[in-house]
Amino acid sequence: MSYVVIKCGGSILEQLPETFYKSILQLVKDYQLKPIIVHGGGPEISNLLEQMEIETTFMNGLRVTTEPVLDVVEMVLSGSVNKKISRKLTACGGKAVGISGIDGSLLLGKQKDSDLGFVGDILSVKHDIVKELLNENYIPVISPLALDENGQRLNINADTAASAIAKALNAQLWMITNVPGVMKQDKVISQLTLDEVEQLIDEKIITGGMIPKVHAACECIESGVKEVVIINGLEENGLLKLASGKQIGSKIIGKEVLING
Repeated sequence: MSYVVIKCGGSILEQLPETFYKSILQLVKDYQLKPIIVHGGGPEISNLLEQMEIETTFMNGLRVTTEPVLDVVEMVLSGSVNKKISRKLTACGGKAVGISGIDGSLLLGKQKDSDLGFVGDILSVKHDIVKELLNENYIPVISPLALDENGQRLNINADTAASAIAKALNAQLWMITNVPGVMKQDKVISQLTLDEVEQLIDEKIITGGMIPKVHAACECIESGVKEVVIINGLEENGLLKLASGKQIGSKIIGKEVLING
């Protein structure tokens, strides 16, 4: 069996239909894939921070994370969002286990930038924890928090966490969004190399929230993962189409190809 890391952004989670979760189970049954879910939760974090009247700001697309903000981040990511995904997979007949990057020191990190507060980068992944769950036919659902060497909690960007886990397992990485992929002139670019990604960012064709996604994808490719695909989680049977080899979304690879569209 091959591993596949499925990264679900917080903004898409509320929109994903039941069929999406059923498709994850079909990946195991029909395609002999072992899925690992890594998720975000930005909108729910922002909503709870607002309710609790805790100030939140962003720098370069990352949430500045003070200790009070970190408490809320952990509450939402490792609590409500993580368990909601686990419940939905279980309701479809799956064996889901929700864990945090903190559990078993799964994710070891370091502080990224003091101006960002407790935001981290990943130093290492204890992939044996994930493999043991997969070997018992569980689907790990992982929230992106880490510990540093002193036991300090760190808030990790979900794209960064998914990339690190995919690298550690030499897994495919599928990034689930609410758009069809990387777009150029209203058409999906089916394949991109690392150089072409940077070219499209320079040309302001890739903008906004897509930039950290493609950068995380490129980092994964540079580490030796063969391909990363950005796909629309709302497309019917999208995961199954991808597993069966059909063209869907935008595939980022290491070798030279021509930009389509």
